[in-house]
Amino acid sequence: MNRRGDARNRYGDAATRRTGETPRRGAILFAIPVILAAGAATLPQSEIQFNDVTERAGIRFTHNSGRAGKKFLPETLGSGCAFFDADGDGWPDILLLNGKDWSARGRKSLSALYRNNHDGTFTNIITGSGLDIEMYAMGVAIGDFDNDGRDDVYVTALDGDHLFHNEGGGKFRDVTTASGIHNANFGTSAAWLDYDRDGKLDLFVANYVQWTPTGDLWCSLDGATKSYCTPESYKGTSCKLYHNLGGGRFEDVSQKAGIAEPTSKSLGVTVFDYNSDGWPDIFVANDTQPNKLYRNNRNGTFTEEGMAAGVAFGEDGVARGAMGTDAGDYDHSGRPHLLVGNFSNQMLGLYHNEGTGLFVDEAPSSTVGRASLLTLAFGVFFFDYDLDGQPDIFAANGHIEEEIGRVQPKVQYKEPPLLFHNLGKRRFENVTPAMGPALNRAMVARGAAYADFDRDGDLDILISTNHGPAYLFRNDGGNRNKWLSVRLVGSKSNRDGIGAVVRIESASGKQWNAVHSGGSYCSQSDLALTFGLGKDPTVTALEIEWPSGTKQRLSNIAANQFLTIDEDKGIVAKTGPHI
Repeated sequence: MNRRGDARNRYGDAATRRTGETPRRGAILFAIPVILAAGAATLPQSEIQFNDVTERAGIRFTHNSGRAGKKFLPETLGSGCAFFDADGDGWPDILLLNGKDWSARGRKSLSALYRNNHDGTFTNIITGSGLDIEMYAMGVAIGDFDNDGRDDVYVTALDGDHLFHNEGGGKFRDVTTASGIHNANFGTSAAWLDYDRDGKLDLFVANYVQWTPTGDLWCSLDGATKSYCTPESYKGTSCKLYHNLGGGRFEDVSQKAGIAEPTSKSLGVTVFDYNSDGWPDIFVANDTQPNKLYRNNRNGTFTEEGMAAGVAFGEDGVARGAMGTDAGDYDHSGRPHLLVGNFSNQMLGLYHNEGTGLFVDEAPSSTVGRASLLTLAFGVFFFDYDLDGQPDIFAANGHIEEEIGRVQPKVQYKEPPLLFHNLGKRRFENVTPAMGPALNRAMVARGAAYADFDRDGDLDILISTNHGPAYLFRNDGGNRNKWLSVRLVGSKSNRDGIGAVVRIESASGKQWNAVHSGGSYCSQSDLALTFGLGKDPTVTALEIEWPSGTKQRLSNIAANQFLTIDEDKGIVAKTGPHI
């Protein structure tokens, strides 16, 4: 006898399934499209365009979710993507993760590692790279765990996670067994962090639910045909924290660190110092379970404060379907705020850090909330796409149920991304329609990452889709404004400078950002920090607060440069844009 589940929780009650009416909490949906349509009609074509350069860049990749009619839960999610320098030449390369068929007799599916050719094109070098292992891959985190100057790769996968050591020249070695890491718990997002500030990167892994192909439940939207189950049908599972012991070895400290919560159903993680005490804290986005905010106690343990901080639930007191997440200071308050991608009818979460240990969700009263109510956001992040010094918001959207239109006609399976321009004073404008047809297209987006892949100063976007193609969008026009790119090299601190805070000052004011791994959904953006300077020709002051406690101060730095700054030596490399 098949075990049965209920696919209705996310899609409404029985009446919703019969009539196509939306759930009660989405009652304002009927007014929203009118508001958005009116706003979109007034937007002129932007001088900045995100152009689809996937084909001309030589990226030909299609994600395989393994779907073959059985409607297994993992098929709804999809894999992430990453920008990182795989071969050490200073240019961002691309990693696209893949799933695989459920049957061992199925087609062979590999991830793709695209080497940046420095001319706008890429070459897939996955074969023979060491990353060419078939697995049902989900998420990726990039970090130099042994401080040898080469970025290593951690991949979460249904059939067991993998840690790959970067051997140089685009070659990798699977060191999972030797490392002592063992995670086969439906891993999703992951992040490197130095939680004890000992100079070695530790690893946090978000895990989703307890699921196996043999334990897959039978769920239905109409009571007759099988549909994808929602996570309410499955038991949760604990996230993992691995402490870096040195020598390539890690220890599972999840229990003694206080982050082992077996009811969690985690899809996203972002590391940020929310209370500005100099120690990295951890936010975990949970799907239909309360989000978690782990405060670093500075002694190897964490205290969970999500409910007290106001980030555990939506404004209605109900746990939302949270996917990806990121942190950034969008209002120049000096404090990092939280961005959370949520399920359709729930809108994005934009949690403003009040500086008192409390966060307030500003999305419901903003354009961000109104524009995102109907969409289901996976990959989300803050980045300054127009280099005006104000962090903007990007959300990659796509539903999990192909037939969602049968029960919620206002909600679509394929959805366009959302780009919100930061207008300052905690106000945003939805500028997606002004970006042109390339970016403003419907897709089943999942992972999203940013980097300046063509090294012209502005930030480009990479998107993975579920059971579909990957997209590379080149930012054309963002570099009309001036900028400064900063890449850190630690010595006493971890080599990537993860956790370091960079503060700059120019004629327009002050900015700051922190180097962080993870974020978005199952994805990794470039570890370099890009600061938009508007029309300011010079950064008058630049200060770095390293995790080791070291502070550096530099002055009078010309705009439009790529800087590499060493913790001991200061600026060790600087180059101009490649145009």
